[in-house]
Amino acid sequence: MKSPVIADAPDVMRTTGWADYALLDSGGGRKLERYGPYRVVRPEPQCLWTPRLDAADWDSADAVFDPASSDDEDAGRWRFRDRPRETWPLGWGEVKFNGRFTAFRHLAFFPEQAANWAWLDAQVRGAGGQPRVLNLFGYTGVASLVMAAAGAAVTHVDASKKAVGWARENADLSDLADRPIRWITEDARKYVQREVRRGSRYEGIILDPPKYGRGPTGEVWRLFEDLPELAELCAQLLSENARFLVLNAYAERISGAALAGLLAEKLEGRGGRIEWGELALEEARGDRAIGMSFFARWAPEAATS
Repeated sequence: MKSPVIADAPDVMRTTGWADYALLDSGGGRKLERYGPYRVVRPEPQCLWTPRLDAADWDSADAVFDPASSDDEDAGRWRFRDRPRETWPLGWGEVKFNGRFTAFRHLAFFPEQAANWAWLDAQVRGAGGQPRVLNLFGYTGVASLVMAAAGAAVTHVDASKKAVGWARENADLSDLADRPIRWITEDARKYVQREVRRGSRYEGIILDPPKYGRGPTGEVWRLFEDLPELAELCAQLLSENARFLVLNAYAERISGAALAGLLAEKLEGRGGRIEWGELALEEARGDRAIGMSFFARWAPEAATS
């Protein structure tokens, strides 16, 4: 088979608001969002422009995350106008999940990934039958549940016992606990190495690693040092009828073009097409967006639409 074809130009996958989420405004290094009943202010240094809404709209937010320093906006603390609920239900499509104010400024899911969820839903439904899908670094499981709802048999892997527990709660909330989902708390690299030795195969793989992390028994993950090996192992796990391999990264020093080049090397001989670019959150007005992460995704030519 021929080598994968890399798209000539990047694609911007824009996530627009839905019933339970909206990017209301942004600017001055911050963004104002709505998560169900709560209006939230979080740091976003790349928002170099001026906010459009009045200061009163920002000041009336239910929760504000104050970063500990300008060098690390993920570390800091929340300030609340009133004491919020510990969890509250949100949804996207058929999937329900809990919002939470986590210690790392996130709310237990990443809304910009909704553009990916829609694409994954289409790939699973287009595959027919019950494709086997592996979700590595699966966090609280929204992508896993989207694919399970679409008919996939999902293996969800994350090194955090707490995150996997939250993912199970989201499955219950979505009435999907009876679907074929395997919940695995393990270092992603170790799990994939073992799957390769077993000769396991998947029709789809999602790889969404952090820049830096630790496994449950102290394993260290460094994106730039460890991603090439993991991508190669994942390529070995793809079946002959594979529908996709999706790679997503939030590191500032990486790009969609770099991720596409990596996938092209590891998928040499498989043919197909690699699309690449960035995920972006679009403001409610629709004329301004914030780039949030970079992606590259492979699919055989028949599955790229």
